[in-house]
Amino acid sequence: MKLVLTCFAALTLSIMSLAQDAVPTKEYNLTDGIAIKGYDPVAYFTEKRAVKGIEKYSYTHNGAKYYFSSEANKAAYIAMSESYEPQYGGWCAYAMGEAGEKVEIDPKNFKITNGKLYLFYNFYFTNTLTLWNKNETNLRKQADINWYKLKK
Repeated sequence: MKLVLTCFAALTLSIMSLAQDAVPTKEYNLTDGIAIKGYDPVAYFTEKRAVKGIEKYSYTHNGAKYYFSSEANKAAYIAMSESYEPQYGGWCAYAMGEAGEKVEIDPKNFKITNGKLYLFYNFYFTNTLTLWNKNETNLRKQADINWYKLKK
């Protein structure tokens, strides 16, 4: 009986884990369940540019589906997902720091600082990366605080 209960508990935890990966979290900036508008999160680090991912190299993590430009990038992400995920759920870093708001991004407008990926809005004559660069230290600190509040 004890073995049956142990197996049942393990199975329940496995199912809960799978269910968590299947349901997108409300914090992520997703378009039809896809993170970073289909851009490869690993390529930002390895190629230093935004590279569109391919659906056949997709992987779902915490309910967000990521596309990769190669099997190697997908494997790198799976091995170290936390290292490649964009900050603030993929929302505009500047807007998160300035007002604590979830604002869309242009996936080609990014910055890597201290091994972290930050994405920015760049539409209608407003490039928030430029604004971020003018006060990055303070904005990053405030964005971290605002993001923590939003996730709670």
